[in-house]
Amino acid sequence: MKNIVLTLTLLTMGISTEMKAQQTDVQAIEKTLNYYLTGFKNNDAVTLSKAFHPTATMKWSGENYKEVNAIEALTKGMDGTPKKEKIFTRVVSINATRNAASAQLEIEFPTFTYIDFMHVLKIDGNWKIVSKIFTKREKE
Repeated sequence: MKNIVLTLTLLTMGISTEMKAQQTDVQAIEKTLNYYLTGFKNNDAVTLSKAFHPTATMKWSGENYKEVNAIEALTKGMDGTPKKEKIFTRVVSINATRNAASAQLEIEFPTFTYIDFMHVLKIDGNWKIVSKIFTKREKE
């Protein structure tokens, strides 16, 4: 009986420790994602760049499929002046397992919304966006 209680106690402690670690990781991922959202909203290349690995890609399809370096494409023309339009941003979801995660974000402008899908990896102890794909939803 003592072995069963000990086993259950250790199992519970292990699950609790893993859940706390995952919760901490989700908070760190959200912080990374908010560097991107805040930097985007404020035209702040320095803040936005904190979110991305230097070789992160951004991909999308419209008339043609395109793939670019995310930091270069997103920071081009950023001067630190916040956007004049009212923009609402939010992290819709984060799905994390060990050192990998995916997230869905929304950046809502008055007439359309960008929907971003991010892949995030824990690299040298820090969470970084390594790829972004997105689509655009027009408002009706």
